[in-house]
Amino acid sequence: MWTNEVMMMLVRGTAETLYMTIVSTVLGYLLGLPMGILLAVTDKDGIRPNAVCYKILDVIANIVRSIPFLILLILLIPFTRFLIGKTYGSTATIVSLVIAAAPFIGRMVESSLKEVDAGVIEAARSMGADDFTIVTKVMLVEARTSLITGSTIAIGTILGYSAMAGSVGGGGLGDIAIRYGYHRYEMDIMIVTVILLIVLVQIFQTVGMKIAAKLDKRR
Repeated sequence: MWTNEVMMMLVRGTAETLYMTIVSTVLGYLLGLPMGILLAVTDKDGIRPNAVCYKILDVIANIVRSIPFLILLILLIPFTRFLIGKTYGSTATIVSLVIAAAPFIGRMVESSLKEVDAGVIEAARSMGADDFTIVTKVMLVEARTSLITGSTIAIGTILGYSAMAGSVGGGGLGDIAIRYGYHRYEMDIMIVTVILLIVLVQIFQTVGMKIAAKLDKRR
């Protein structure tokens, strides 16, 4: 059972899972971070309230987050095929992962930025800081601990989504678990894939928490 071929398959599956998770997280933040900033800034209590802008982003975030990931994955098949040229494999899965993760990340960023003390923002404004400076030099800096903590949650969520994608040929450890554990009833391989997924989540969680702790000025 535990041949070199099986071992290499698990190594490749782990590498594919890391590839999907890391790339999707980076791309998810490229979309989700600006979205979260706009949500925090344009809220009624933000530094630049804009009801129309906030409502549009709020509706988009709520709609995407309301769709279960597997259903979203299926809905995005035509778009994925148009963008990537195929609908299976780790690279194709990244498209759905990014679209699913961006609103989730946006909400976490919004929540983190809203935790910043209003007095700090007002002090920066009284010294002549413009909105861009307040966002980049005050809000993001003050919220960095919360943002990093949120990123560890995002990585864990995206890793979980990548495992779900295995049910439709998404590649990675999830695909191995489905093919061998579900279709072939080889529970030992499935248990190993589950353990590997748990280990990956714990590694990301530990690293993220250590970084957040070092940046926490309250300690």
